[in-house]
Amino acid sequence: MMKFISFASFISILLISLASCKTVKQINKVIAPKDSSTIILIDQSNIDSLQMISKTIENLKKNYIDFNTFNAKIKVEYQDNTGKKPDITAIVRIIKDSAIWVSLTASFLNIEIYRVLIKKDSVILLNKQDKEVQYRSMDYLQEVTEIPFDFYTLQDLLIGNPVFIDSNIVYYKKTENQILFSMVGKYFKNLLTLTDNNYLLQHSKLDDVDVNRSRTADLTYSNYDDKTGINFSTYREITISEKNKLDIRMNFKQYEFNKELSVLFNIPKNYTAR
Repeated sequence: MMKFISFASFISILLISLASCKTVKQINKVIAPKDSSTIILIDQSNIDSLQMISKTIENLKKNYIDFNTFNAKIKVEYQDNTGKKPDITAIVRIIKDSAIWVSLTASFLNIEIYRVLIKKDSVILLNKQDKEVQYRSMDYLQEVTEIPFDFYTLQDLLIGNPVFIDSNIVYYKKTENQILFSMVGKYFKNLLTLTDNNYLLQHSKLDDVDVNRSRTADLTYSNYDDKTGINFSTYREITISEKNKLDIRMNFKQYEFNKELSVLFNIPKNYTAR
């Protein structure tokens, strides 16, 4: 069975977002992209450009999912450079800004492998197969995964809110049915693709700003459903590349918002602490 370092690698894929998306306070001067012929450069003196950006950001913010609780059943397909791994069924329960409860089951065996409780400053992992419990800090997970995140990171990604949003907008492009705009933050350059008619997030392309690293990530959001009055992406694809390539597919089989739920986390007395 997977050891903790493998689990941390799996979590690192999920933790590719940054918790709090910044409110746009200013539009900085453009940093010219490689393909300047296909975009509208953002000129701070151009009122029309600023208005387009402002409208896009405001409509993107309107699609941010606000909630009290979230419950979902997710089919997770995972593949790395050694090949496809066994499918995992994840049961996820979230109490907003408080706790994320996760149960991971090996689908082909229908056996629960891990149970995880994530809070703002800590992670508790139950290894159900080896009867072990592990206590880790969020700082430790940041070190292992090499991704700058906090509790809200995973919360945003699971909910489907946009990630690594920054006020440093550098270019903008509008096509017949899509809007593309890019920003540069502390850790990543982020190219977002939205639908033209309702500003739903379709794709996020992240590139490390550190020229000494080749870390990139592609996040795709599709199969939107609004049966609860919330535009929710029920299918996600995430690809991370640096030294190795990791692919993950998340198919939300069931989900619901704002229903009463429990995140009780009992630790059996016969489990060994590690």
